[in-house]
Parts: sequence; structure tokens; C-alpha cells
Amino acid sequence: MQYISTRGKAPALGFEDTMLSGLARDGGLYVPETIPTLSADDIRAMHGLTYEEIAFRVMRPFVGDAFTDEVFADLIAKAYAGFGHDARAPLVQLGNGHFLLELFHGPTLAFKDFAMQLIGQMFQEALSRSGKRVTIVGATSGDTGSAAIEAFRGLDAVDVFILYPHGRVSEVQRRQMTTPVESNVHALALDGTFDDCQARLKDMFNHFEFRDAVKLAGVNSINWGRVLAQVVYYFSSAVSLGAPDRKVSFTVPTGNYGDIFAGYIAKRMGLPIDRLVVATNQNDILHRCLTTGGYVTDSVTPSISPSMDIQVSSNFERALFDAYNRDGNAVAQLMDELKAGGFHVSQGAMQVLREHYDSGRVSEDETLAMIAHAHAHMGELLCPHSAIGVQVAEAQRDPNVPMITLATAHPAKFPDAVEKASGIRPPLPERMADLFDREERVTRVPNDLDQLESLIKDRIAS
Repeated sequence: MQYISTRGKAPALGFEDTMLSGLARDGGLYVPETIPTLSADDIRAMHGLTYEEIAFRVMRPFVGDAFTDEVFADLIAKAYAGFGHDARAPLVQLGNGHFLLELFHGPTLAFKDFAMQLIGQMFQEALSRSGKRVTIVGATSGDTGSAAIEAFRGLDAVDVFILYPHGRVSEVQRRQMTTPVESNVHALALDGTFDDCQARLKDMFNHFEFRDAVKLAGVNSINWGRVLAQVVYYFSSAVSLGAPDRKVSFTVPTGNYGDIFAGYIAKRMGLPIDRLVVATNQNDILHRCLTTGGYVTDSVTPSISPSMDIQVSSNFERALFDAYNRDGNAVAQLMDELKAGGFHVSQGAMQVLREHYDSGRVSEDETLAMIAHAHAHMGELLCPHSAIGVQVAEAQRDPNVPMITLATAHPAKFPDAVEKASGIRPPLPERMADLFDREERVTRVPNDLDQLESLIKDRIAS
């Protein structure tokens, strides 16, 4: 299995090098050269298997010879051993034909744990085998950072630096990043937006002297390993509702497009997915693009669903790559235009995107109303992001096709918004009950590449 860049200029890599590299050296994102497929019988054989067993069968074709079967199965088992639900990703019925996929039972209460816990295990195995050491720098709108820190803290071969937008994440999200005591993890509060954090991260990857000097690695959703791990729960949930002998649809609250792109990969692998529905908040650039063809950036308006407060959705580049028939030059041109404020998707590419994706937008008032409604009438207390997904799903679902909405975070990660909407302040799980008593360790940093690189070099050397 080889991986190629969405911009067509970087050399093809195997799985392990793709995972450890993160961003391609031409600025693009790695995707599989070919998508392996599973037959209807292969999918049918997943009925009754554990989440870990399904994960092995779904991901194994992508891994190639990076790990033996025995080692890979062990890494998967270790990754999900700390989850708080035996099903790992349980389904809950909200109403007739509408189901909620609970993805918040991992150690940091968000869907990012599914990928990050496995990435942590795979990094550890690969680095211990090679004797190498890497520096992980990540950008987060809230959940990726805490999941990365949880997965990598205390590991000997890794230093972790997480950039998050100062004042633009929830208090729970911030404390999950700033309270770990391990010396190899560093929380950096950047003066700016998530898009600024993501831009500085990409600048570091494109500054090859720095990248090579610190052995830079990335675990944002630019990392193919992140997307791959998320493909699994599309299979596990669809199979539990009768796939492959029954079609299903998915609604995904998403800002960076990685989670819904994983659903697209599942569909390409043979999972009978009818529709993939993108759910956005008021920062609705994805919805605007999928409805008008124009991807034009605007200012970010802070919201009660901060993980979606994004204007530059990195993984949309992967979707565009396939929509443009895998023309790396065309994608590179679009990304150049994006730097100047935006681009317009060609008619042919828009037709391809619309074959797979629908979208919807939800306002702040609608989000709060859905949290209240879901609690009163569906028996579920939703985080704001999950509420956005449920709202869009209710508006767009086909009554003849089961709809699965992804619940991306535990409501306790956003207690202020949930309490405002429902009157209930969701408590943290017992294992995190002292989170607000723990001492924070954070460095506030300017939106300046040179200063960030100097800080990272100093911390590694000390």
C-alpha cells in the first residue's frame, strides 16, 4: 500500500512513513494510491464481532507491512482498553429510523480518542523499533489537543506541543490540555483563531530546515492515520443496523472535514452508505461551498460549538483531490487561490461532491433549542456539536433509510452551553472529577512563526 500527495509533487510513501510524516513535503495531504474494497460477504462477516475485531479487518489492508498481524491486533487492543463503554461506539435510538453514535466514551470524552489512542500506540511501536525521536506539533480547536496529549504524554520518544486559540476553547477542553504534569507535553495558547494555529503548523511543516532539525511529526487530521482510524466506526455502526443488506446514511458535525471524509472512504471500500451529510454551525463555509460551489473564507465568529469555528477545513483538500479526478496540479492551484481568500469549485467537481455529500447549517438559537428538545423528547443530553448534527439530520433524513448522527463529544465538555439550553449542568465522569482543582501549565504565545519555532527548539533542548 502506497500513499500519494493531493498536490502530486511529493514522493509516494508506505504507511509507516506516511503516518510519521503527517503533511507531505509539497504541502499536500497523503491519501491511499488505491482504496481497498471489502465484499458484501466481508462486511456481513462483521456481524457480532467486537469493535476491535472490526477495526482490524477494516484497517489491515491500509497498513501494508508496517506491522505484523499480531502486533497490529495488539496495538488496537491497547488503544481501546481505556474506553468507558464495552461497545466502544454504542448506538442509541433517538426516534424512528434515527440513531445516535456515541463517540465520547474515550479518555478525553471526544471522538478524537478513537484515532489518537491508536496513533499513539502505532507511533510508540514504530519509534521504539527504529530508536528515533520525534517532535509532534498539533493545532486544535479544542478536542484534538487534549486527545493528543492524553495519547502521547509520558512517552520517551516524543515531545508534544499543542497550539490552541487563546480564549476560544471551553474551560474543560483547556484544562484537559493544561493540567497534565508530564514534562514531554506543552500547551501553547496562541493569540488568534484556530485557523491561525493551523496555518502556523503548516508553516512549520513547509519550513524544511526546522522540520528536519526537530524531526517534526503531525497528528492533526492532516495525518492519514487519523482518518483511517475513524473509518472503523462507520462500519461497526452500519453493520449493527443491517449492512451490507441495508443502506444507511450518516450526519456528521464537522469543521475540518476529516470525520466525514472517513465516511467517504468507508463508502469507497464498499459500505452501502446512501448519503453523507455535513452539519455546520454559523461558521458555515463547508455548507456554503457544497451549496454554491464557492469556498470563500470569512471571519470566524466564536460560538458555543468551538470545535467547528473553522474557515480553512484541511481535509476538504482530500475530497477535492478525488472530485478533480486526482489531479494534483488542479488541487495545488485551488490551495494557492485559497491563500488569496478563496476559490470556486468547477462544475464537474461539484457534481462529484454532490454525488456523495449533502449539508446543512444550524444557528446558535437552533443549537440551544435542539439540546433542550433532545433532552425532553429523545432522552439524550447532547453537546452543542452533536445537537447541530441531530438538527440537520432531522431536517434532511429519508424516512426509508436509517440515519446515524455522530455524537462527537460528551456534554460535560461544554457545560455552560448545555446548562443554558437544558437547565442541567452535566457532571464530568468520576475519573475526571478533580479536573478543575488541578494546576494548569500553559504558555501564551504570539501568532509569530519565528517565535514559535524558537520556543519549540528551546523546550526540546532543555
